[in-house]
Amino acid sequence: MTPEEWTYLVVLLISIPIGFLFKKAGPGLKRWGAAAVGLGLTLFTCGPHTLHSLITILGTWALIQAQPCSCHALALAWTFSYLLFFRALSLLGLPTPTPFTNAVQLLLTLKLVSLASEVQDLHLAQRKEIASGFSKEPTLGLLPDVPSLIETLSYSYCYVGIMTGPFFRYRTYLDWLEQPFPGAVPSLRPLLRRAWPAPLFGLLFLLSSHLFPLEAVREDAFYARPLPTRLFYMIPVFFAFRMRFYVAWIAAECGCIAAGFGAYPVAAKARAGGGPTLQCPTPSSPENAASLEYDYETVRNIDCYSTDFCVRVRDGMRYWNMTVQWWLAQYIYKSAPFRSYVLRSAWTMLLSAYWHGLHPGYYLSFMTIPLCLAAEGYLESALRRHLSPRGQQAWDWVHWFLKMRAYDYMCMGFVLLSMGDTLRYWASIYYWIHFLALACLGLGLALGGGSPSKRKTASQATVSQAREKLREE
Repeated sequence: MTPEEWTYLVVLLISIPIGFLFKKAGPGLKRWGAAAVGLGLTLFTCGPHTLHSLITILGTWALIQAQPCSCHALALAWTFSYLLFFRALSLLGLPTPTPFTNAVQLLLTLKLVSLASEVQDLHLAQRKEIASGFSKEPTLGLLPDVPSLIETLSYSYCYVGIMTGPFFRYRTYLDWLEQPFPGAVPSLRPLLRRAWPAPLFGLLFLLSSHLFPLEAVREDAFYARPLPTRLFYMIPVFFAFRMRFYVAWIAAECGCIAAGFGAYPVAAKARAGGGPTLQCPTPSSPENAASLEYDYETVRNIDCYSTDFCVRVRDGMRYWNMTVQWWLAQYIYKSAPFRSYVLRSAWTMLLSAYWHGLHPGYYLSFMTIPLCLAAEGYLESALRRHLSPRGQQAWDWVHWFLKMRAYDYMCMGFVLLSMGDTLRYWASIYYWIHFLALACLGLGLALGGGSPSKRKTASQATVSQAREKLREE
């Protein structure tokens, strides 16, 4: 582990006892105490580079105040533009930020774009209410009012997930501050249930990264090895990559659970990143609050089992970095300037690569995903539904195996970073995932398979026809 990784781990671990201290505190102490801890951690790890986060916050708040009815698009443009400046500092002859500053900036970008969107939704709801002339019931997830500058700063610097995630909306943050009867919300047992596999994952990370170091792929001697060895090597590299993030994200979730952050009744059907999808009445007493069953799905960032054992590439994305995936779906995919599922996915992956950084390896990896999505979508549509149940089961096993190899392959670009190293490795194994995906896509098209978006439209049309028939009957 590098010194930076040790620092990340220490920050994550100290967040857990701090969370227990804040859990039963009042709204004021939670707000200012959590912000003070977060700002302290930022200053300690980022030093003077903390100024970048402050500039980003002040710029976003100014846009929200100036144009509340269109601040979402403006905040997205501002924060993503500042990311470009932030990453070009060394080219401009300015001091290069620390890796911790980059981590803070990444999470802050997500939070501020989301905050601007929530403010815009509030503003539009208020305008509709004024136009209609009568007051409506509060909409699920809607903010009570536009946050002040101090409130924006406290949300931005809240220590929860400040460097590693999970991402959370301002509405989620407010719900934590105003949580009724926080003592009734369980923390210790959910934390232990969530934390138990982390030590095992940590040991597996240390073992696999020691036996199969990434640096070996950058050496000339590696490419003198037989093809099966070169093909195999990407499997343990991706395994070590997964284990490292599993540990980090589980520890980050445990920090949230310790503080009761992101806890909602199970009946609210909360989604990772987005929060509750159903309205639940506020508990009227500690006894009533204690009788409810809670979960922490809002701050769940990784589903380890589903990531490893889901069948499709599309599903694998859904279970990895789940709160960020929700953000990308909500604020990038839905507003993409395309109607096609594949083109929307490509647009989303392009902006996701940009958010991660400017290293060519990110773009090579992320832009391979839409090709894999199109290939599996068309081929599955053309063939799988025609198979027997046993044939479909065999298909799923093969599909799962190829999905994992596709992620192994794409991971190499993500960790090697440079275009030269990534293309050198991919060329040494003959770009086999790219050629396989193109072959599957061509076969799917030849056999008349449909794209995911067309299948969804057809499914919706079928449901609509069935409903119309029921009405007629």
